Amino acid sequence: MKFAGIDIGSLTGKAVIIENGQILASAVIHVKRNPVQTSEDVYRQALTKINLTPAEIAFCVGTGYGREKIPFANKTLSEISCHGRGAHSCDQDIRTIIDVGGQDCKVITLDDAGSLKDFVMNDKCAAGTGRYLELMADLLGFSLDDLGTLSQKARIPVQLTSICSIYAQAEVLQLISQKTRKEDIAAGVNKAMAERAALLARKLTLREKMVVTGGVAKNKGVVQNLEHLLGVKFTPLPVDPQIIGALGAAQIAQEMGSRVMVSDEKQRASRT
Repeated sequence: MKFAGIDIGSLTGKAVIIENGQILASAVIHVKRNPVQTSEDVYRQALTKINLTPAEIAFCVGTGYGREKIPFANKTLSEISCHGRGAHSCDQDIRTIIDVGGQDCKVITLDDAGSLKDFVMNDKCAAGTGRYLELMADLLGFSLDDLGTLSQKARIPVQLTSICSIYAQAEVLQLISQKTRKEDIAAGVNKAMAERAALLARKLTLREKMVVTGGVAKNKGVVQNLEHLLGVKFTPLPVDPQIIGALGAAQIAQEMGSRVMVSDEKQRASRT
């Protein structure tokens, strides 16, 4: 039997389809006009990769910012539960997850059984989120994907002093007008982002192994700065870090769907 997890964030939609706990297909797309369209499009992309129809999916769990708008989800759960489960399914020794999403940043710790131990989130301010990086990339004329790579070419990374993303944008515009190398600005942006995430992470007792999930995990500049600030080395994930929430949702869907089917079988047996 096959199961699905759908993670609708503020910037991207993700879908994962599994069978016996193993990933069969996944998809990541930029958000559409509304969460319903995003969920339907990303689901369709993942299903098409393995020539499946929605009717062949036994159970689907939705998560993320737009989870309540996923019309075909059998159940919805918070990102915290799904990211924890997704990371643990990749490596059972993982104990801390730093997830930097489009509109928030979460730090999650797990116990030795992989269950949620503690978590902390930022206050929905754009600073310290994927949205912050997106705004800065636009100002610099880079794509979001290029921000991390180009920052590796920095000679003298700038130090951004503004905590608020609005003031930080003004600071970046001033640096651009002063002909500061964009690679140096990009490095400063990534460092500032890492500083926000590290500040949040220090509110918990961090435990090894540690991973970074979400789209920002693909930004080498942010990850390297975060490792330096926290004095740790992050464990690489065997799958795209951006699909961890959807993977966790799919793993939970498999558990829930299996329980429902067992219950249905028992009910049918009791009537015969």
